[in-house]
Amino acid sequence: MATSKFFKDKTLMITGGTGSFGSTVLKHFLDSDLKEIRIFSRDEKKQDDMRHELQAKHPDLAGKVKFYIGDVRNMRSVQDAMPGVDYIFHAAALKQVPSCEFFPMEAVRTNVEGTDNVLHAAIDAGVQRIVCLSTDKAAYPINAMGISKAMMEKVIGANARVAAGRTTICCTRYGNVMCSRGSVIPLFIDQIKAGNPLTITDPNMTRFLMNLDEAVALVMFAFEHGEPGDLFVQKSDASTIGDLAKAVQKLFGDTGTHIIGTRHGEKLFETLMTNEECMRSVDMGDYYRVLPDGRDLNYDKFFVKGQVQTMASEAYTSHNTRRLDVDGTVDKIMTTDYVKEALADWNRR
Repeated sequence: MATSKFFKDKTLMITGGTGSFGSTVLKHFLDSDLKEIRIFSRDEKKQDDMRHELQAKHPDLAGKVKFYIGDVRNMRSVQDAMPGVDYIFHAAALKQVPSCEFFPMEAVRTNVEGTDNVLHAAIDAGVQRIVCLSTDKAAYPINAMGISKAMMEKVIGANARVAAGRTTICCTRYGNVMCSRGSVIPLFIDQIKAGNPLTITDPNMTRFLMNLDEAVALVMFAFEHGEPGDLFVQKSDASTIGDLAKAVQKLFGDTGTHIIGTRHGEKLFETLMTNEECMRSVDMGDYYRVLPDGRDLNYDKFFVKGQVQTMASEAYTSHNTRRLDVDGTVDKIMTTDYVKEALADWNRR
């Protein structure tokens, strides 16, 4: 995946690099032609754990990874980590929907202001390419996390216009990444191991399903094909939460279910591309590329030219994408290392 065409003797920085995404990027990129991988995050314990794991498992390559303690909210710490960086994968974010509902300004400070800090510092330092990670919750947002990510995407678009010709900035948007930190599948597995029923918000709720390797592949596709302001989404399968629970129980055992109702800020289904974005999308096989709105503030000239169609007939959602049944969902969740390892431990008990 990490081809020498792009990465030979280059330095890649990953913000939020100790998270699930950053750990998967390291798995794919550690033995690439990259000269250096910088992990930028605010959690010294997770950095220390990652450092020791690298030294134990990959002693010959561990020196390629450099760790920077900092916070995207703190411009000085971002600037200090930036010299010599060629590429950035910007994954640092507050992602938990309920906590962002109760502390919305914290979501703004990290997801909006933090992203603006990273982009301005990168542009000033001459970084060549940046891929930012967004979420389906940014499309038609109804919760604070989604609204902050939607604003983040606007910040990305604005900076991409300003930096065009110097720094290429684009964005990816994806649905639920299975088994990432704080996601529902590890919760379900822990509940079964404890002999408790699975807590389900709404069995008819649908969610896109993507594994961590697919998340990295999407970012790499955007990295290789992105132009300033582009947004990339993967064509993703989905399942209902009810079928997802049945799939986990099919593997680990049936402990029953308990319906707890929708949590703060949750939707019945998620949207990867809005109606309006579908109008600007290009089918690229496994992915859609949403082109930026190229108009400037002089709207009159566009109206005079007759550009009046502004909406497609349907958005791209977890309700109208390919829906997996229980067996299909079992196959999908078994593509994750987390489920395979948890199942092996469960069967050895």
